[in-house]
Amino acid sequence: MNKTPIYFMPGLAAGPEIFENLELDPEKYTFHYLKWIKPLALEEDIDNYACRLSDEIKEKNPVLVGVSFGGIMVQEIAKFVNPKKVIIISSVKNQEELPKKFKFAKFTKVYKFFPTKVVENFEDYARYFLGKSLKKKADLYKKYLSVRNKKYLKWSIYNVLKWEQINPLEDVVHIHGTKDTVFPIKNIKNAIEIKGGTHIMILTKAKKISKIIDDVLTF
Repeated sequence: MNKTPIYFMPGLAAGPEIFENLELDPEKYTFHYLKWIKPLALEEDIDNYACRLSDEIKEKNPVLVGVSFGGIMVQEIAKFVNPKKVIIISSVKNQEELPKKFKFAKFTKVYKFFPTKVVENFEDYARYFLGKSLKKKADLYKKYLSVRNKKYLKWSIYNVLKWEQINPLEDVVHIHGTKDTVFPIKNIKNAIEIKGGTHIMILTKAKKISKIIDDVLTF
């Protein structure tokens, strides 16, 4: 039986470690982990960045799985490959699903001043982007937020806020927690909801997420 290749894209500042709790059958799937690369410049468009990342995908018709900003990124990567399925977790499908505080940050350009604090003060990063639940467990989750390059962080934050996708891609599978404080469920449409799931549910609800992924790909 041919195995289905799955490419995983972690969230902003995160590494592949965030997927370590998933329980997917290695007899059915092969697992590939994409990593954030340095932007060519702060002005590099997200589509060009996604195109460069797509060079890492060697298999045909892969499944793309992305978390948070990684969910946005796999939607962009999908425009350069022919994926079998795109699955996003704790993410958004278009700019209308972004919360008001993100739109405010874009309007006021406060993001221009934030990245330095991100690198210097992990607590500020956790509180602003990942919510109080992660802030309380900052020491535990520092290992999952290992990408701390200033240029990358500044580029990433800017591109989360200015993402201009208006119409969602067709057939995107969206898995979202009802307690997500970064991307509140009230703004999210057409998602598979996980009760009690927070923005970090890829770590805390991995078993449920694994079953959903397997069900989607087996159907």
